Amino acid sequence: MKAKTRSGAKKRVKVTGTGKFVFGKASKKHLLSNKSSKAKGRNKYGLVSSKSEKTRISRVLPYAK
Repeated sequence: MKAKTRSGAKKRVKVTGTGKFVFGKASKKHLLSNKSSKAKGRNKYGLVSSKSEKTRISRVLPYAK
């Protein structure tokens, strides 16, 4: 039987060339006027998943590397 990809996960997670998973951080879309520039700067880039998250993400993205 064909494995199904979770469509919510495929919109939020990208796979790097080395097979790691990268996803964006939360709290950067709205209510930015209340946040300090330091907090906004820390929130700029995405996160690389840890080993424990990698197994969970690879289950919902079966056709990723």
